[in-house]
Amino acid sequence: MENNDILNTVKQKAQIWINGSFDSETKKNVKHLLENDENELIESFYQDLEFGTGGLRGIMGVGTNRMNIYTVGMATQGFSNYFKQQFPNEKQIKVAVAHDSRNNSRLFAETTANIFSANGFKVFLFDSLRPTPELSFAIRHFGCQGGVVVTASHNPKEYNGYKAYWNDGGQLVEPHDKNVIAEVQKITSVDDVKFIGNAKNITIIGNEVDEIYLEKIKELSLSPECIKRNSDINIVYTPIHGSGTKLVPMILKKYGFTNISIVKEQETPDGNFPTVISPNPEVPDALRLAIEKAKQVGADLVMATDPDADRVGIAVRNNRNEFILLNGNQTGSILVYYLLTKWKQNGKLTGKEYVCKTIVTTELIKAMSDKFEVECFDVLTGFKYIAELIKENEGKKLFIGGGEESYGYLAGEFVRDKDAVIACALIAEAAAWAKDNGKTFYELLLDIYAEYGLYKEDLINVVRKGKSGAEEIQQMMSDYRKNPPTSINNSKVIEIRDYQLKIIKNLVTGKESQINMPKSNVLQFFLEDGSKITVRPSGTEPKIKFYVGVKADLKNRDDFEKVDKELAEKVFGVKRGLKL
Repeated sequence: MENNDILNTVKQKAQIWINGSFDSETKKNVKHLLENDENELIESFYQDLEFGTGGLRGIMGVGTNRMNIYTVGMATQGFSNYFKQQFPNEKQIKVAVAHDSRNNSRLFAETTANIFSANGFKVFLFDSLRPTPELSFAIRHFGCQGGVVVTASHNPKEYNGYKAYWNDGGQLVEPHDKNVIAEVQKITSVDDVKFIGNAKNITIIGNEVDEIYLEKIKELSLSPECIKRNSDINIVYTPIHGSGTKLVPMILKKYGFTNISIVKEQETPDGNFPTVISPNPEVPDALRLAIEKAKQVGADLVMATDPDADRVGIAVRNNRNEFILLNGNQTGSILVYYLLTKWKQNGKLTGKEYVCKTIVTTELIKAMSDKFEVECFDVLTGFKYIAELIKENEGKKLFIGGGEESYGYLAGEFVRDKDAVIACALIAEAAAWAKDNGKTFYELLLDIYAEYGLYKEDLINVVRKGKSGAEEIQQMMSDYRKNPPTSINNSKVIEIRDYQLKIIKNLVTGKESQINMPKSNVLQFFLEDGSKITVRPSGTEPKIKFYVGVKADLKNRDDFEKVDKELAEKVFGVKRGLKL
């Protein structure tokens, strides 16, 4: 489509908003764009904000391609219609609604609640911001058919989003994800949306649910005696202006920790996230103030949660007494090791337990699970697949814990999404347990490496923008399928897993087996030296991702830096071998 055609189409769509059933402020802002800002007008209207498999996410503002009460409203009406189709015999459909600290989150949450209530649903709306995992908990606690949390996770401040959940407390999976999308796409006008809420159908919920949720988390504790002996372990926590500000300090105190310092500059919820470039615990800058605070108070452990408190990043002191950031694979490995060890020590392993990780997460978790003789499942990238697995195994096998390399973890079955409130409590407990055994948290990690091998992971993003970039990414995947490498970095490829074709091919024996997962455009290469390379185009950005995992033996703690450096060179060799 030529630029003039795009502009004409955009102007027609904008005129509909000026003449249609929209509020006066919205009409005024659209008119301003129409008369003064052609570029922003195009960005705001050139397409409809897509309701994807997880819901909505976009920049806030007026227009069909922006997060506003109308795009949220149309999504909610479509979701409502799907609920009615799926639960025709339900006396009254029930849903839960929550939100984080982002700008307009309360407005979007109330809009969502009003529309659900206008459709005759019973709505449980939190009285103020809450962690995303508590929404998952509330769905199950109240026996809801689903729910919504308004959040854009760790995206920049201009963004907001809308995550849709089903009756198991997990995000939408097949077939519901695609079916909900189809229903949302049928809502083509704001006149189809029931905006006028029914207050009688809305119940405001708050502290009483917090208390039940926190008590369930307390029941996950495996080492209360260790905490008693080390209750004064020095912890610094920051919610990075998000929804963890209330519940994370509360659960740490409930577990018995007494020496908790909050980063005051980041304690108050603020959708502008004024102290960080990005409110993402994967980014070092997000933990900068917390580490400064930790140095001032002599802390042992630093924890930071993202705005909707479903992910956590941590920093610990190394053997030089310097704070270092652990990556998601390292934190997840320590957490799983702690859970497995204590479950065994406490006599809780019966042979029916399991852990779970995503296919791009470190193989160290699998190695530990094997040694403990606990089943380890792999699922596709996305925590909704862990939730789906828990649902499938319910009543047959018991989920101990697990997670993903992108800083999301879970233990227990009463929440069906990654949960930083749970993770913070158990990470702190693991630190107290390590101290009780005469180790720092960092030394615990090194001892895990010494026992199971040193695993090192890296993520390489190759960005290719525009139509030609998308075609290039598609061609790269096609080339890897048609002509897969036989060796990478002087190590033979011994197994290829193609999640699109759902086939595992053993190149040593020539045997093929099936992958029992949904189709996904992902390739994995397993090498003779234990390396794992995963190739996966991003579903939301113009990039292709290469997850590289390498390993080596580590005889003792003292050799860590030397072996770690060797593995860094190995990662570089893999990059070079793949011409990245």
